[in-house]
Amino acid sequence: MNWQTRITDLLHIQYPIIQGGLAYLAYADLAAAVSNAGGLGQITAMSLESPDALRKEIQKVRSLTNLPFGVNFAIGDHDRPFSHMLEVAIEENVPVVSMTGGNPTPIFDQLKGTNIKKLVLVAATRQAQKAEELGADAVMVVGQEGGGHLGRDDVGTMVLVPRVVDAVSIPVIASGGIGDGRGLMAALALGAEGIEMGTRFIATKECVHASFVYKQALVDSTETGTTVIKRTIGAPARALINPWTDKIHEIEASTPTYEALKEYISGQANKQYIYEGLESKGFGWAGQVAGLIDDVPSVEELFVRMISQAEKFRVKWR
Repeated sequence: MNWQTRITDLLHIQYPIIQGGLAYLAYADLAAAVSNAGGLGQITAMSLESPDALRKEIQKVRSLTNLPFGVNFAIGDHDRPFSHMLEVAIEENVPVVSMTGGNPTPIFDQLKGTNIKKLVLVAATRQAQKAEELGADAVMVVGQEGGGHLGRDDVGTMVLVPRVVDAVSIPVIASGGIGDGRGLMAALALGAEGIEMGTRFIATKECVHASFVYKQALVDSTETGTTVIKRTIGAPARALINPWTDKIHEIEASTPTYEALKEYISGQANKQYIYEGLESKGFGWAGQVAGLIDDVPSVEELFVRMISQAEKFRVKWR
């Protein structure tokens, strides 16, 4: 099967599969493995403590692969400036920068005059149109099935992707609820020209920072094993159900304010679960696709499986 799309041409990759930014988890080992398997791996800039740390991570990726990769900027955290981190990505001439959460305009301004490809994660049609107006090379469209931070409209991937495809002229990348070859083919059938996966890549051998507890919880989960937290403060996000998310919901029911929630939804609480597996002290992001995860393969094994399954379905549809 010919996997060439505008996304593979734009990013110079073999398969139209992109690894999500994955806060505190998307580092060189995973990014390089995804790129080496034929997709676009990414490292997460804003989970690193300094520009020097980002530079070292970029250089480490380059020591592990000579293929394209991206750097993701989660810009929703307004307490942390990102311009100095972005400057490192520019100096290192990274092939791709992706943006999630918040207004991407300052990043576009800083990237002017570079050849870096710009991807923007959106959760609504109007956001996609705005990203195109700003100069995005492609948009990644996440439906409400996705893990981590979501849009406020609760629109699923099956409806949101074709809506965005019809609303913009730049390539669309589908995200949310995708974790195998069937999801890849479904996304292409909806008019997308690639997919982004986050949760599925956590449960791989090369996601070395994720704890055994976290990965096993993804394997054991069903499609009903996640919940949306932070909705009451206008920032809905999907996580695995555990005792910590139960506490968050209790607080949202009684005192739905950021001040009441901040200790429970903090990066520190996230890290205590994803790094140390402490269910009573933290939480882990996950999409509903967790219900389709039943093992922890290598990234290469995952790609082989996905492409084989997708090609079988394509033959079946003929």
